[in-house]
Amino acid sequence: MKRFFKTLGLVVLRELKIIRIRPIFLLASVVVLAFNAFFYTTFLRDGLPHDMPIGVVDMDHSSTSRNFASQLDATQLGRVIHYDDHRVAQSDMQRGRIMGYVVIPEHFNAEVQAQHRPTLPFYINSLYFVGGALAYKDIMQMTILTGGAVERQILRMKGTNEREIMGRIQPIVLDQHQIGNTTTNYGIYLNNVLLPGVLEMIVILLIIYAVGQELKYGTSKHLLKMARGSMETAMFGKLLPYMVIFLALGLSLVFFLYHWMHYPLSGSIWNMCVGITALVLASAAVALLIISMVPTLRLAISVGAIYSILGITMAGFTLPVDGMPELIRPLAAIFPLRHYYLFYVQEGIYGAGFAAWWPYLVYLLLFLFLPALGFRRLRHAYEYLDYPRN
Repeated sequence: MKRFFKTLGLVVLRELKIIRIRPIFLLASVVVLAFNAFFYTTFLRDGLPHDMPIGVVDMDHSSTSRNFASQLDATQLGRVIHYDDHRVAQSDMQRGRIMGYVVIPEHFNAEVQAQHRPTLPFYINSLYFVGGALAYKDIMQMTILTGGAVERQILRMKGTNEREIMGRIQPIVLDQHQIGNTTTNYGIYLNNVLLPGVLEMIVILLIIYAVGQELKYGTSKHLLKMARGSMETAMFGKLLPYMVIFLALGLSLVFFLYHWMHYPLSGSIWNMCVGITALVLASAAVALLIISMVPTLRLAISVGAIYSILGITMAGFTLPVDGMPELIRPLAAIFPLRHYYLFYVQEGIYGAGFAAWWPYLVYLLLFLFLPALGFRRLRHAYEYLDYPRN
């Protein structure tokens, strides 16, 4: 046992020297994750985009049309830009200067007062998904409120009391409860899974590079010699410094989000630490499997990058897995981030505790068995260097 720890220490010291000589490891891990964390939390610090430019082409010039434009401009999301020509507004929307525009037709107020149900056309640029969707929501909300205000004014003129008026305008009252993100903050919605996804990508790519560089530069035999011919000792000692760094980054990310940034967390921050630890371990296991099955550094990094990007897509936090094609849905299970996301839902949003999220923890831990599938192939590559180095 003493001999094992001595050998392990030599391998670890060798890897620490490599990390010191090649700053790419710290730059691609600590600096990249820190940059992404501060960038996304700063970029989305206001929660939702606001003051989005929305055009109004007022061809009626009545008190009703002016009131509609004024109310639309007063909302948090919209900032009204007035146009006199429909073609100019269309040109600005096509150039991305406005998210959409509303055309208030002539005789709009007269038709409203006569209860002729006038048409209020509006155009949205859906190429800007978030901006277009929010502009659509803002315009629809103001259209409904304007219609309700006009109807209330007409009913008041007819002598209808306020209770009956509200019963006609809003016969059903919605009691809305937004769980886990009461302020509809896009930062909370995205960063809770996007930043762990970035961490997963960092772990996969750097583990592949750390293991694959021994093959690329032909130093794997030296590593095995230092490890006294034991591939298990070589891999354990080589990956130990990286795993310490990645686990520290994962725990720092958890405390950054839920302690410093005060993101909503219904459960325990310590349980979230368990989840992020399992994610880091599962990601490292996937990286070992990739470099074992594809012992060529360039190809392995390409496979790891594609896998990491697909993992963020298939996690299900932007597009639910149930909404994907049936043939694709089962593939979500092969990505660790998918199980971490489900773990976060149970612990972070619902606060359901161990009884709810333990299956997802088991799924993450099952990834730890993946390196065994290609370990013999990796050992063969390390011993004989009979794979392409570029």
